[in-house]
Amino acid sequence: MSIEKIDTSKISIDTITNFDNNNNLILKSLYEDLSMVYDTKELEVVFIIKYNNINIGFIEIKNSKIYSILQNDYRNERIFSFLYKNILSILFNDLKKEKIYVEDTTNSAIIKNIVTSIGFEVNNNSKEKQIYELSYQKYLKDIAVNESITLSSVKEVGVGLTLEKVLEISNYKKEPKWMTNFRVKCYKYFMASKNPKFGPSLDKIDFQAINYYIKQTSGVVSTWEDVPSKIKDTFEKIGIPEAEKNFLAGVSTQFESEVVYHSTKEELDKQGVIFLDTDTALKKYPKLFKKYFNTIVKYNDNKYSALNGAVWSGGSFIYVPKGVTVTKPLQSYFRINARSSGQFERTLIVVDDDSSLNYVEGCTAPLFSEDNLHAAVVEILVGKNAKCRYSTIQNWSNNVINLVTKRAYVLDNGLMEWIDGNIGSGLNMKYPSCILAGPYASGSTISIAVASKNQIQDTGAKMIHLAPHTKSQIISKSISKNGGEVNYRGLVKITSDALYSKSHVECDTLLLDNISRSDTIPTNTISNTTSFLEHEASVSKINEEQLYYLMSRGLSKKDATELLVMGFLEPFARELPMEYAVELNQLIKLEMEGSIG
Repeated sequence: MSIEKIDTSKISIDTITNFDNNNNLILKSLYEDLSMVYDTKELEVVFIIKYNNINIGFIEIKNSKIYSILQNDYRNERIFSFLYKNILSILFNDLKKEKIYVEDTTNSAIIKNIVTSIGFEVNNNSKEKQIYELSYQKYLKDIAVNESITLSSVKEVGVGLTLEKVLEISNYKKEPKWMTNFRVKCYKYFMASKNPKFGPSLDKIDFQAINYYIKQTSGVVSTWEDVPSKIKDTFEKIGIPEAEKNFLAGVSTQFESEVVYHSTKEELDKQGVIFLDTDTALKKYPKLFKKYFNTIVKYNDNKYSALNGAVWSGGSFIYVPKGVTVTKPLQSYFRINARSSGQFERTLIVVDDDSSLNYVEGCTAPLFSEDNLHAAVVEILVGKNAKCRYSTIQNWSNNVINLVTKRAYVLDNGLMEWIDGNIGSGLNMKYPSCILAGPYASGSTISIAVASKNQIQDTGAKMIHLAPHTKSQIISKSISKNGGEVNYRGLVKITSDALYSKSHVECDTLLLDNISRSDTIPTNTISNTTSFLEHEASVSKINEEQLYYLMSRGLSKKDATELLVMGFLEPFARELPMEYAVELNQLIKLEMEGSIG
């Protein structure tokens, strides 16, 4: 077989770590084939390397040193690099090694190029053999976060969805009986229901290939120092501790299925504000939790709200008492870090009468070849004369399917604002909603969606007017490039009781090339003669005159185009806190790379 044609995706690694006289046969046979027979008592772990289920060699660990044996036809840098990167996480995270060494008795140029490119450093200057060293701390700092961390789970239920696994999740969490029964009811509805008939096809989702619950820590901690270093390193890369210190009143971070860190400032406690992860709120405030849970987004609202109800884990619970203004934002950050896994957080927010809250949410995931599923539910109650702003910057990687149900119920003279940014995910279906249930209630959604190659952003908003003198506004800004697809899908419904109500809808799309696509799919209905609704939509390209003018002032075409794009998105960016507006600018610039010139 020619080396150039080797497909690394067909390479698998079998690991043997427990050695005794009963399991030596496969090792002995393999060793004899390669004329390398060792005393298995000296071995810590052996990785048997297979290509199309045929043994092609092994990598053994003895005294924390890596020895590599591969058949000659497979000895190239691409294969070695693939193997070494895949075993490092096992050695550091599962076997708890502090340092790993590569011992090369052949002084091979291939080994040297691979280990130094990964991050190993020369440990000696011997002519007979070369030893390279990599510490756990250097691995965490320079390698693990970039390659995506493989962690040993405290608890997971494995792939596939069954009633037994739903019960296992509830039992593990030690939930009250009513919640277990709720999960069972949701599971049965999910199994019986079908995918929505609108929007992109969801038939490619393999529900039996997803891990629905992964817990990486033993519990929620309130001091940053107590967060496991492997997880802490990930969140420090995105500035969670710095943000908390400088401008947040509270922060919650979720890794896989569970919240791992939660902290609130003392001023919130003095005001009586409750800000907890949802699992803890269920236990600490059972009556308050049950009063509002599953009241705004019912479990049978759609197939994916039922899925969330069956396997939900984590999320945020916020209760703002009457007359309380939370002056600083509260933030939650969600990260999916494992292959073929799902995240199903449940967020419940109650802003009582005459109160106000600003809540910010962020989401990311590393890129895998397998699909990840994110199906969250957000329920918000906005009391009389109360105000809630919910800001999201969603930057999932392109293998994430993002299916979220977000809904607010707004009482008399209340105001709900959705600030919704959609930059990542391969398939995104999200339509933040407001039910304007009290007179003079108001709802607003300002959203952006950016789609590039192999991305579908099917986003929009829903405004349902039930009471008189209610107002709503939807402003949607979309950008499509490199063959991406962006759709506005919205609903404005003004009922017969919603007399003298007003709604304004504005949808603008910027196409950066001739292969991208955009559709506007509105549903607008008015059931009385005293209300007013206006809808406007536009699709455009970069204005050549504006581009020429900026370039004549000394800007490059790339910088001028970026400036025009950011101007197009300005109605969204100006609604974000300054720190998040800066982050948005950086994300947009990264998205724009390669789409100009």
